[in-house]
Amino acid sequence: MKHTNHTACPCGSGWSLTDCCGRYHAGELASTPEALMRARYSAFVLDLADYLLTTWHPSTRPARLELDAATAWKRLEILESDEKDERGSVHFRATFREGRRWSVLEESSNFVREAGRWLYLDGNPVIRSLKPGRNASCPCASGRKFKVCCGLA
Repeated sequence: MKHTNHTACPCGSGWSLTDCCGRYHAGELASTPEALMRARYSAFVLDLADYLLTTWHPSTRPARLELDAATAWKRLEILESDEKDERGSVHFRATFREGRRWSVLEESSNFVREAGRWLYLDGNPVIRSLKPGRNASCPCASGRKFKVCCGLA
């Protein structure tokens, strides 16, 4: 997928990908745990497994990461973010779709800063199913009704 300077960042910041998470994907260090969380979410959306592994703490990082092409990440909500000294946490919700099924992953992620670089340490993800009604707001946060947005796909 080709991205332009005007492509919206998947993290939902309202900024362009280039000005937001794209700069972290290109090698700039995230300045806060929340910035890293947003960049990691965007990496899931953009299928950037190498970035995810690079920003994962070596003590908890898997040997390899295979992203599921059937998972379409649709929305990120940051519920709370905290940083103190070399530790940080981000509580978030990520809405995704697999085929016609919708779900939400909610996690309080833990981060650690080593040598000036924030790294994802761990978290306790909880996944729950969504069952959007035809006339409900679409879970992708478009502001449209489900039946005329993602409900058509």
